[in-house]
Amino acid sequence: MNRPSSTFDLPAPGERVLLHACCAPCSGAIVEYLVRGGVSPVIFYSNANIFPRAEYEIRRDECRRYADSYGLELVEDLYDHAAWLEAVRGLEQEPERGGRCLQCFRFRLERAARYASEQGFTLLTTTLASSRWKSLDQVNAAGEYACSRYPGVTWWPRNWRKGGLQERRGEIIREQCFYNQQYCGCEFSFRDRESVSPLR
Repeated sequence: MNRPSSTFDLPAPGERVLLHACCAPCSGAIVEYLVRGGVSPVIFYSNANIFPRAEYEIRRDECRRYADSYGLELVEDLYDHAAWLEAVRGLEQEPERGGRCLQCFRFRLERAARYASEQGFTLLTTTLASSRWKSLDQVNAAGEYACSRYPGVTWWPRNWRKGGLQERRGEIIREQCFYNQQYCGCEFSFRDRESVSPLR
């Protein structure tokens, strides 16, 4: 099959796409773009980093509401914040976009890659790559690492900020009246939220 590149190619017919979703605001333009291109991704909500649990549930419910509007399946991974804390142990004082974030992405995307392998998906991508608060290099490094552990699953290193999707992202947030969180998700990002600026 012809694999999509980091440009705006779409998967070939027959490719099964698993879309790891961090939140509805980051998902909006990506889901719309894929569906309009004839791709019906399964959305994998794996975000054990989010704290507290109530915040996690608000973001999950917004993702589910948007998935339902397109008739897409949303799979919810196990919420295990204790396991996530163990995965980032020793990195608690790292700044945003530092080593803790890379380890966080690896934790979540490895779970997504495992699910993709078990369920026969051939492509994995993530809405994390749409956020200007995230390092795209870290996201792709984590995705490549995760997929390298599961033969048959290919990482799609898409820059979802390009081609007008960043602008469309903002429009969909307003159109859908999404809950738009003010920090990445973990307690450490909440602590550091005032000191971080978005990337271009």
